[in-house]
Amino acid sequence: MKEQIIHFLSELKENNNRDWFLGHKTAYDKVRAEFLLTVDQLILLLAKSNPAYAQLKAKDTVFRINRDIRFSKDKSPYKTQFGAYLAAGGRKSPLGGHYLHVEPGNCFLAGGVYCPTPENLKALRSEIYFNLPGFEQIVKTPDFIQLFGEIQGDKLKKPPVGFPKDFEGIDYLKFKDYTLIHRIQEEEFYAPDFLEKAVVVFEAMNPFNQFLNQGMANKPDAL
Repeated sequence: MKEQIIHFLSELKENNNRDWFLGHKTAYDKVRAEFLLTVDQLILLLAKSNPAYAQLKAKDTVFRINRDIRFSKDKSPYKTQFGAYLAAGGRKSPLGGHYLHVEPGNCFLAGGVYCPTPENLKALRSEIYFNLPGFEQIVKTPDFIQLFGEIQGDKLKKPPVGFPKDFEGIDYLKFKDYTLIHRIQEEEFYAPDFLEKAVVVFEAMNPFNQFLNQGMANKPDAL
């Protein structure tokens, strides 16, 4: 059944217009329901180690298929992926959480904090500045590197204002996003054990997310 999700999205990519979409609305509703079911199952499993997730429903985490084209040169009306962001508060939460992305040829599991507000970004940088050993204890473990490689995200070319340029971990402070990505093949998404494997990857993100969330909760004063 999960294969139908990828199949529909592949066809949508080739026919990204309103007439085609409306003509295939029944197929869309069917694959969206399958994706929602997958996300609900993930929530149940992840709630065991993330109690705040127990209040979540898939509909609170899944992003709309419609694109915001107001400020985009690309006027294609629909996204060609399904995405769900699992965090306390749902898809609009500023907290570090877990993200499932399903797209033909580009499926992945992600986590961390993407596009934080200026206030939260400053708090994240401050948390790393004041607790660099604790941060590196997370991101430099062999298991972490094997699953996620390096932290992903846009970076400043120069050190951020307000922090010493000679700080040992200054490269960490240049990030504008603090995200992790674990890419998967479409076949892994189809597989019967997908949920179990996804939970292993997502739970490996928990220390990273907890560190970031603690930083945003602290919001220390400026240096």
